[in-house]
Amino acid sequence: MTQITADSSLVAHITMKLSDGSAADSTKVNNKPAIINMGDQSISPAFEAQLLGMQAGESKEFTLAAKDAFGEKNPDNVHYVDINKFDADTPAKVGSIITFTTPGGEVPGMVTEVSGASVTVDFNHPLAGQDVTFVIDVVEIK
Repeated sequence: MTQITADSSLVAHITMKLSDGSAADSTKVNNKPAIINMGDQSISPAFEAQLLGMQAGESKEFTLAAKDAFGEKNPDNVHYVDINKFDADTPAKVGSIITFTTPGGEVPGMVTEVSGASVTVDFNHPLAGQDVTFVIDVVEIK
């Protein structure tokens, strides 16, 4: 039976749960499993370590600390934007997720505060700073 190794490519369903047990996201919602290429830096070393040795058809649940999941919140990723940059299509409303175009591509940010003409936008991953429980269902190992 093929096992996941440090250079495997695999197809897996990933469900993420927060510390209160609520589901944050799952590839099962749209039935589109994720493709993971071990060693390509797209997932943390701690996440990869949990996958090693798994086989197709296996499931596993594990929790990663914030630093190994989506990282800690980085205060440098919080920016203040002039309210004039917003309009009816992209209102400056707390909780809104707005995509901003930067030289490096498009980046989603969440409006966390509106104070006068200043809008606070957090570009950290929504799950940054949180411990996350992952449920992995390995579909296929390539």
